[in-house]
Amino acid sequence: MTDISNTTATSSAAPVLVVNGIEVIYNHVILVLKGVSLQLPEKGIVALLGGNGAGKTTTLRAISNLLKGERGEVTKGTIELRGERIENLSPADLVKRGVVQVMEGRHCFAHLTIEENLMTGSYTRTNKAEIAANLEKVYNYFPRLKTRRTSQAAYTSGGEQQMCAIGRALMSNPNIVLLDEPSMGLAPQIVEEVFNIVKDLNSKEGTTFLLAEQNTNMALKYADYGYIMESGRVVMDGVASDLANNEDVKEFYLGMGGGERKSFKDVKSYKRRKRWLA
Repeated sequence: MTDISNTTATSSAAPVLVVNGIEVIYNHVILVLKGVSLQLPEKGIVALLGGNGAGKTTTLRAISNLLKGERGEVTKGTIELRGERIENLSPADLVKRGVVQVMEGRHCFAHLTIEENLMTGSYTRTNKAEIAANLEKVYNYFPRLKTRRTSQAAYTSGGEQQMCAIGRALMSNPNIVLLDEPSMGLAPQIVEEVFNIVKDLNSKEGTTFLLAEQNTNMALKYADYGYIMESGRVVMDGVASDLANNEDVKEFYLGMGGGERKSFKDVKSYKRRKRWLA
């Protein structure tokens, strides 16, 4: 069984990716991210948590530079990959540097087979032997995909499509995978299977993961470190096990608050300990 015990905090490992105080604006008007900072350690798993609209997906798209297609841009702050500024690199250049994003909602090519979908992930590579070896490695981690390799993606399950999306990303041989809402729309058993594979890829291949998730309980179970976002800001961060045992996190993100359930008005006025107010 996969070991899901949390490791040391982010600060114990040198950061491979540093996001420093970024602001993101859409359509030159709408301020979405308001000074987001985070670090991703080499070979770590970091969870980016928060409800719908907190800014998780925008943070991932700022890192992978997929904002321009939605008329968004980083207007302040920096993003560094191994000390190099990457805000102005194209998504293709970032893939070549080992950074790849798995989009929310899978986005498999419905008319292509599972194997054809996987092969699209190797478009930046030229060595056919290495690509073939990578494909077998993907099939080893996702044996269900090998069984369904000739099936059109449109006729596979949501879990199989999520595995296909992750496998497609792995075909570029990345160092860092930005994984957006991997549990969305999946049965609990499949979610557990997907997260176990993420943990295996991290421990066996050394792949670094940044997970954007609303499923706080599952994400903190598998991550080393976590950041909690609200309204475009990071409001709390810490070692995953510490966050899982934090009373505020339990009450507002894990649904484990004691006593009577508060009304929405009470929740909105509750004085949580927010890092950005300190």
